[in-house]
Amino acid sequence: MEEFDGEPTVTWIPGVNSQKKQMCFDWGPGEMLVCETSFNKKEKPEMVASCPFIHIIRKDIDVYSKILRKLFNESHGIFVGLQRIEEELTGKSRKAQLVRVSKNYRSVIRACMEEMHQFAVADKDSASGRQFSSQVSILSAMELIWNLCEILFIEVAPAGPLLLYLLDWVRLHVCEVDNLSADVLGSENPSKHESFWNLVTTLVLQGRLDEARQMLSKEADANPASAGMCRVLGDLMRTMPVLSPGNTQTLTELELRWQHWHEECERHLQDGTFASSPRLESLCKVLLGDDAALLEQKELLSNWYHFLVTRLLYSQPTVKPMDLHLYAQSSLDLFLGGESSPEPLDNILMAAFEFDIHQVIKECSIALSNWWFVAHLTDLLDHCQLLQSHNLYFGSNMREFLLLEYASGLFAHHSLWQLGVDYCDHCPELGRVSLELHIERIPLTTEQKALKVLRVCEQRQMTEQVRSICKILAMKAVRNNRLGSALSWSIRAKDAAFATLVSDRFLRDYCERGCFSDLDLIDNLGPAMMLSDRLTFLGKYREFHRLYGEKRFVDAASLLLSLMTSQIAPRSFWMTLLTDALPLLEQKQVIFSAEQTYELLRCLEDLTSGKPLCGEPDAQQLQDDDIETTKVEMLRLALARNLARSIIKEGSLEGS
Repeated sequence: MEEFDGEPTVTWIPGVNSQKKQMCFDWGPGEMLVCETSFNKKEKPEMVASCPFIHIIRKDIDVYSKILRKLFNESHGIFVGLQRIEEELTGKSRKAQLVRVSKNYRSVIRACMEEMHQFAVADKDSASGRQFSSQVSILSAMELIWNLCEILFIEVAPAGPLLLYLLDWVRLHVCEVDNLSADVLGSENPSKHESFWNLVTTLVLQGRLDEARQMLSKEADANPASAGMCRVLGDLMRTMPVLSPGNTQTLTELELRWQHWHEECERHLQDGTFASSPRLESLCKVLLGDDAALLEQKELLSNWYHFLVTRLLYSQPTVKPMDLHLYAQSSLDLFLGGESSPEPLDNILMAAFEFDIHQVIKECSIALSNWWFVAHLTDLLDHCQLLQSHNLYFGSNMREFLLLEYASGLFAHHSLWQLGVDYCDHCPELGRVSLELHIERIPLTTEQKALKVLRVCEQRQMTEQVRSICKILAMKAVRNNRLGSALSWSIRAKDAAFATLVSDRFLRDYCERGCFSDLDLIDNLGPAMMLSDRLTFLGKYREFHRLYGEKRFVDAASLLLSLMTSQIAPRSFWMTLLTDALPLLEQKQVIFSAEQTYELLRCLEDLTSGKPLCGEPDAQQLQDDDIETTKVEMLRLALARNLARSIIKEGSLEGS
């Protein structure tokens, strides 16, 4: 059975009464439309006021935040760079690269968080300011989780260095002590400052013993009675064994030295060295890792994971990674004391300490407001080869599923969709299919945007999507009466039917205005004119006009006749073609031969008799129109005269 995470949260829509009215909805790629229907839930119809609005519910609103947009843009570059890491790199060089990538992700989160914090401070009294503050808290939690995952899963720190990494982790995320230190040291008499002992205690809790000793020296200078005790406690801090990065001592040596140091601290406490100063005595108990003494400083510790790291520092400095979860669970229980339940952040950190990567990702997916975090963290962990065996029950692997979920949110944005393309590109199983589905739904609001979308499709040989986009753009161009653009898009789409439609519009405009628009396009159709018969006719008919303009009458006449006899010209356009032949028939020199004239006569008779050819629509109204009748008579006269002239000319040539 599938394990459910709990009931989904209910989203209330203002003005909608779902108790009395049935709702209808329609899913989109990144949002849902919701509205009331005219159907009543009760059998008897009642006059109930309805909501006149259609509501848009977006599943990922973070993509519309200007500041978070910077996070998405910056992290996209890191993601693409990560995909290019050479597979040949192994061992330390590969691990170093992956750690560097992780730090780059964290630096982007922190930069975004700092900018968000500035906005929150500047606008703290308004609703937007509160929203910024909430977002700062979320980004801070994201960086906290990512940093811990980096230590445990990417750095894979062993016993000894592990505690150093955890200390840096706590110091980075519990940074109020720096502001407190500035306030105390900025006063005239630091040792008399009301927060002096809080500062010393916090420094000890964070393992910043050198700074704590400096503060104690100020207390010793200001209070000679406690100078001896301060000096003893300072010596204990100075001699505390710590495994430094460049140190070559083994863990066994460190444990022995630490045990001797621990016994010395305990001896001073039992001898009553600090009995006359409760504060110094409390600090000595902290150095001994006494749980009760640490819990007395709960306000200064502020959270259970700070308590955990301090406990480990002063009681288990060589803790092994496999034992972390035991100390983490006991620290959480001691710190909460049964007074409150763990928060989602606590559950995520606990899952990390248990080295349960999949639970970390699952909890983050539930708790966080968008897919950015889990998508990029999962991708990085996958490159660390930590998720190779985990496939989801519906066929995709976890990395692809999360990346595509994140990309789907990007496609809903008017500009971030371009980032989503790259995420789909790096999902070998389902990325192509997902890209094809999403790219068809991108609103083509401008031609510039359409060209970008088209370029993406063409680069990936997405033939059907290219054709679909070109059709959409061609339709928009036709509606706006931009025939040249419409013809260009229909040619690019290789859509013969639409090219025929646009060609007909060109011919209709020519009949109404007596000239062609977009001559450059028509003159340079080239092989594209073979897409449809009507487009071929349009190109050839324009060529006829060009030949006529160049006074190449014989070539023009031959082309005109071929357009009619080959039946490539639409029947409705025959009268226009015959009318175009009139100036050629009236030339001083004979242009049309007798045979060609007979062909023109046959075409005229076919047209006036109303006999349909090859399924073309009939034109019976020609005989009822006086103007058309006049044209027909003029054509017959011109053709008869030309026939006589051509017969005489051809007869005289034969006689000679």
